[in-house]
Amino acid sequence: MTSLPPQPLSPLDGRYRAAVADLGEFLSEAGLNRARVEVEVEWIIALTDRGLFGTQALSDEQKEALRGAYRDFGQAEIDWLGEREAVTRHDVKAVEYFVRDRLSQLGLDAIAELTHFGCTSEDVNSLSYALVVKRAALDVWLPALRTVIERLRELAHEHADAAMLSHTHGQPATPSTMGKELGVFAWRLDRVARQVEANEFLGKFSGATGTWSAHVVADPDVDWPTVAREFVEGLGLGFNLITTQIESHDWQVELYDKVRHAGGILHNLATDMWTYISMAYFAQIPVAGATGSSTMPHKINPIRFENAEANLEISGALLNSLSTTLVTSRMQRDLTDSSTQRNIGVAFGHSMLAIDNLRRGLGEVSLSRDVLLADLDHNWEVLGEAIQTVVRAEVVAGRSTISDPYALLKELTRGHKVGAAEMRAFVQGLEIGDEAKARLLALTPQTYTGVAETLAHGI
Repeated sequence: MTSLPPQPLSPLDGRYRAAVADLGEFLSEAGLNRARVEVEVEWIIALTDRGLFGTQALSDEQKEALRGAYRDFGQAEIDWLGEREAVTRHDVKAVEYFVRDRLSQLGLDAIAELTHFGCTSEDVNSLSYALVVKRAALDVWLPALRTVIERLRELAHEHADAAMLSHTHGQPATPSTMGKELGVFAWRLDRVARQVEANEFLGKFSGATGTWSAHVVADPDVDWPTVAREFVEGLGLGFNLITTQIESHDWQVELYDKVRHAGGILHNLATDMWTYISMAYFAQIPVAGATGSSTMPHKINPIRFENAEANLEISGALLNSLSTTLVTSRMQRDLTDSSTQRNIGVAFGHSMLAIDNLRRGLGEVSLSRDVLLADLDHNWEVLGEAIQTVVRAEVVAGRSTISDPYALLKELTRGHKVGAAEMRAFVQGLEIGDEAKARLLALTPQTYTGVAETLAHGI
């Protein structure tokens, strides 16, 4: 058997690459290395802007040329770093050599020793991961999530008045509207989206064990914590003052828990939509040329929702593992976080793939209002709640002497199918006021939806 040419091991880099490609801009090895170069370059600029160690600020032209090292980062830079890391066996050291090489090309050898000055690798990694995760989460993942939220809002408004039989514990229950039920998901997801947007993205920049010890020895007159704070905040990140060698990753734990929470809600949406389709509440719109079943031509399988369900479970497991691992570091440093963080992109990738499938799936369904109405008309017993509640109010108001309205309706409806004629005959025989009786006689399962339509339009 001949060997295959090199193939992607992960389906995210093969079959599903198009759906997750934008994440690779940040949460890939190349994206991380570009951010590392950005941190190293901006640190040199920050030090020289302050004139530390007798340096002078670089000219605007020199700064722009130096920033080109990360702004124009491409395949040539990726290859250069790959070749150097093969020798150094250390990814951050390879980045340091790359920046030094760029300084030399620009005739700035005099400040080459400011490259990685006072830094432990984790200072650079801390800021680099914060940059790429922030950009991936807020600029790629969150907008994708919001496309699903917006589609759910549209459906909530479109189907605000579409009365449907609810199912609590899998049993017929007080009616709602399809718009309101889909609006619940939009409401829940929007809340978590706002929490993700407000998440902190922190970095540390305090040396080998978080004490600025080498910095203070190099120049004891400099307020190094303030220099570090201004540098980190200048990158658009929050500053963590009290750390060990590593930034404690608590902000990452908080973020991944929120993303996992959103994934749980999306998973709930996927399984509910799958169930509604199985009940024929929604019909799937045929896609030209697509095959549902390889043997049953009539089928349109709900693959978008099934794919989303599976990928959300994978993503959730990875995000949970990230949170569990990153919250702990032995003493002042161990490297368990290093390998773990390399899978951030995989966790977000499976979430993105699920979001893409949900967005597509929600765009390929059509509400079967006739099925909803037929289901309601087959379950008049759900009006039992309304009737016993009205009777209770009538008793309190002194217009009825019925002793146990709940038991009365329980006897009529529990375990029985009650049709329109039986229900109206029952109401006609109740000892209640004329106005209340007229209200109940006019009530149908289709109109027993409370303020569901108003709620849906308010989403």
